[in-house]
Amino acid sequence: MNTAEQQLADAFRAVNVAMRRMRGRETHRHAGLSYAQYGVLFALDQGCALSARSLGEAASLSPASVTQMLDSLEAGGLVARTRSLEDKRVVLTELTAQGKAAIEEMRERMEPGWRAALSDFSDEQLRGAAAVLERLAEYFNRIDEPASDAVRVG
Repeated sequence: MNTAEQQLADAFRAVNVAMRRMRGRETHRHAGLSYAQYGVLFALDQGCALSARSLGEAASLSPASVTQMLDSLEAGGLVARTRSLEDKRVVLTELTAQGKAAIEEMRERMEPGWRAALSDFSDEQLRGAAAVLERLAEYFNRIDEPASDAVRVG
């Protein structure tokens, strides 16, 4: 691994550690919601109702965790669940107005810091960083595939 690759690997690990710590700071939760619950809400903010399986994939959570979270979020009035018209076995979840308001409040709270953290970088640098992260996501998604496929990225 060359120096630049090592710096990227170190920075990537640092981001992962920081995100785990952020998720673990339950005492700092805003509005009584965990970061994992916000992950589910943000996944639903794409505008369409999703199944628990799709939500789990989008928020990197197990289906059992998602189901438990949805029970809590539904009881709090943040999401609504209905049976799919196409497949009655599937339950779809969507945001309520209260859920949309919670997401907007979180965005208003987090976005200034996000913008400040990235303000010294040009759009070109940010697009380059996004490309690197997308490639890493592809790589990590392929790790469980057979070895001959896992090493080939792109």
